[in-house]
Amino acid sequence: MKYLIILGDGMADEPIASMGNKTPLQAANKPNIDRLTKMGRCGMLDTIPEGFSPGSEIANLSVLGYNVAKVYEGRGTLEAASMGVDVAEGEMAMRCNLVCIDGDILKNHSAGHISTAEARELILFLQEKLGNEVVSFHPGVSYRHVLKMKNGNKNIDCTPPHDVPLKEYKPLLIKAKTEEARPTADFLNDLIFKSMELLENHPINLKRAAEGKDKANSIWLWSPGYKPSMEHLLPEFGLKNGLVISAVDLIKGIGVYAGLKNIDVEGATGLYDTNYEGKVQAAIDALRNDDFVYLHIEASDEAGHEGDAELKKRTIEDLDSRVVKPILEELLNWDESVTIALLPDHPTPCNIRTHSADPVPFVIFKTGNKADEVISYDEFSCKKGSYGLLKGREFIETFFEK
Repeated sequence: MKYLIILGDGMADEPIASMGNKTPLQAANKPNIDRLTKMGRCGMLDTIPEGFSPGSEIANLSVLGYNVAKVYEGRGTLEAASMGVDVAEGEMAMRCNLVCIDGDILKNHSAGHISTAEARELILFLQEKLGNEVVSFHPGVSYRHVLKMKNGNKNIDCTPPHDVPLKEYKPLLIKAKTEEARPTADFLNDLIFKSMELLENHPINLKRAAEGKDKANSIWLWSPGYKPSMEHLLPEFGLKNGLVISAVDLIKGIGVYAGLKNIDVEGATGLYDTNYEGKVQAAIDALRNDDFVYLHIEASDEAGHEGDAELKKRTIEDLDSRVVKPILEELLNWDESVTIALLPDHPTPCNIRTHSADPVPFVIFKTGNKADEVISYDEFSCKKGSYGLLKGREFIETFFEK
């Protein structure tokens, strides 16, 4: 048996007035996803445990069956693992976004989706100017980077920047949860203000401004944690090897700690212009030798954060025609049995431009298994599926069930 999860990040949504009160999944032309639905069994999955915010790190850990309360140590450590940045004892890692500040407003969380090359130069510039024996900056992809701090206290309240577009940034700065964490919060806020001074008139930002693009004129620090302790995913289910295919360091880092290999696909951007075909071919090639592939597609989530419902609909249609179609055409002709699941990790409703904690629709197809009566994949139809509402480890146990 070969196992494949296709994860459409943030694909679920709410009814949108401009789409006739349909969700993007309902409005999209997706014959191949619906074909998979007609062959499989459906349900809803609660991916956000009580007490946790609906971040992609929480949701993807849940999809893979991990006890989030036990293993979660923040996004920074997961993304550091993907980048090959070791987090040692006594070190704290944090996500370090490059963002655009416009006056007193946090304009966007991505500095206008700055290119990786531009961002790398800015992060290395900050490392040169601000890095020392206590703190270091490590470049990642586009706006997503990592900061490490020695002897940092993770008991600080940090706001994810994608949760607060167009809000005043000063009330959202880092706050200490305990008196012992106050020096850490003060130190990190000072770094943010220093980055503003250094980045505002950097040549890259002057060039971006001249081209009508948003500046990457500040860092934003969030999701602190120490090195997590996670068991490898596959041995429990009697499987030997697997891998993650994603453009996002967070997902790659989860893969590292889960004992899964990572494949980098040229042209994989995490946006609507990602190399869908390259990621699909990598998944198919991997499944010839490996037991399991976690194929992560980020584009719908970013469209949701932009509040662009038409773009989100288009990303779903791309997922249908450029991912699900070629996968079905290939895998359904194999002699070996396959299990294919399709789901989002969380909703990213266009109306609120951030994640929500609502359960997400899923479908699981297993060679030889009887289908249920659901014929269309969306947030409402899947509620009628035979799996009902699953929580915690129930999804991954069901997925790997022989």
